[in-house]
Amino acid sequence: MKKIITVIIFLSGFIFTNQLFSQNQNIKIIDVPQLEELMKPTSSQNITVINFWATWCKPCIKELPYFVEAQAEFPEVDFIYMSLDFEENATRADKFALKKGLNPKGLYLINNLDYNSWIDKVSPEWSGAIPATLLIVDGKKFFYEKEFDEGELTSLIKQKLN
Repeated sequence: MKKIITVIIFLSGFIFTNQLFSQNQNIKIIDVPQLEELMKPTSSQNITVINFWATWCKPCIKELPYFVEAQAEFPEVDFIYMSLDFEENATRADKFALKKGLNPKGLYLINNLDYNSWIDKVSPEWSGAIPATLLIVDGKKFFYEKEFDEGELTSLIKQKLN
């Protein structure tokens, strides 16, 4: 009986610690309807950039500095970083994103692993490959399934702002 009580206390402590730790992370775990809300245009912003990435995606990691650069150059643009990592790796994705300089307020992780059920909501052009980026400019969507090169994203944003 003592062993059972000890195990229950240990598991309760582990669960509580895990919940407490996950509350301290910046990355917000969302579902598909919340993603759809993020993709809706708002009246306060002209451009929203949503980058779909993962910590295990080499081309995604390669292009992240270009997003950080653009984020600094265009403070009026809303940058959202949507991680496609597994939910159990949210803490790892959070730490990785902060280390790379991504805006902590724009960190999200989508918890739906059935990608084929929702990628068409982002763009019918999307095969599901990453990196992928969605620009929303005055309510119009522009989708890019590619890795951006240095300066390419900032040029694109400048073009869309004019």
